[in-house]
Amino acid sequence: MRLAWAVHGAGPPLLVNSCWLSHLQYYWQSPVWRHFLEALGAMATTVRYDERGFGLSDWDIADFSLGARVRDLEIIADQLPFDRFALMGMSAGAPVAIAYAARHPGRVSRLVLYGPVLSGCFAGRGQDEAVEQALLAAIRAGWGGQEPQFRRLFTSFLIPAASEEQMTWLDELQRMCTSPANAVASRVARHGIDVRDAMTAVRAPTLVLHARGDLSAPFDHGTEAAALIPGARLVPLDSRNHILLGDEPAWPVFRREVEQFLAGDRQPLEGPTVRLPVLTAREQDIVRLAAEGLDNQQIAARLVLSVRTVERHLQNAYLKAGLTGRTARTALVSRYLSGRELVG
Repeated sequence: MRLAWAVHGAGPPLLVNSCWLSHLQYYWQSPVWRHFLEALGAMATTVRYDERGFGLSDWDIADFSLGARVRDLEIIADQLPFDRFALMGMSAGAPVAIAYAARHPGRVSRLVLYGPVLSGCFAGRGQDEAVEQALLAAIRAGWGGQEPQFRRLFTSFLIPAASEEQMTWLDELQRMCTSPANAVASRVARHGIDVRDAMTAVRAPTLVLHARGDLSAPFDHGTEAAALIPGARLVPLDSRNHILLGDEPAWPVFRREVEQFLAGDRQPLEGPTVRLPVLTAREQDIVRLAAEGLDNQQIAARLVLSVRTVERHLQNAYLKAGLTGRTARTALVSRYLSGRELVG
């Protein structure tokens, strides 16, 4: 199975386990999510990935269990050139982030939970069985179709205060990011999750942000997480939207709180700074495109080069930076994004 992941931004490292409706590339075109990407990239070296069965990761998946999803997060974390990083669990990704933080206290410097869905999804915990079956039927009937009427039901849960443009985009995201079968299987797997023991075991400083009027994840999910995680702080947000929109009053509150919380990870480099040999203009072009998430073939097409030439320039850059092994590309991109003496 392949997992797709990407890095952007600069600053202390932040690994994001996003909500299940994710698509690494399509998010950048989004009137719903782009402001999140820009804000997080301005405050942190942000690592994102599409969960199994979604976005650019493999869709042919049978196991959507919490254990499998935590193992995926461990795999992504092990690729990073950082010993410690802040971890953000968004929406239905929150239980995965909580379980990881409890299991790996030495790696998680800070934990951010945004709109945590602790069990189920789309207000799934405690709802009537007939309602749940109706929602599953709606997924089977209309998730993959061209017409958005069935998907609009879920959009109205997620962003009830959105414009028509924003709702239309989220309607389309659902169809693009996964299959009807995966949407059903992952939803079923999310019911019955219980991470209360893991929450009590979290030792990282924790910030919980939750909209009071959230229709997809009732506010008591956030209050429960803040109550069970030792020392956690809860920030209520004045919104009805599960995904905060860029023009609503709650958005600058979210951005300010997260930025101030992550600022604690900004530590000065110890000892004298060692200047690394600078990259050539062509090497800089290639690393910049790699930082945008392009693979070698896409970089070659963009710069009208052969794939072999791109690979040669990257190998030269790795040598200059003193990087080897499977994490060399990630480390090079991270240094480029954070401006650590790789470019002149």
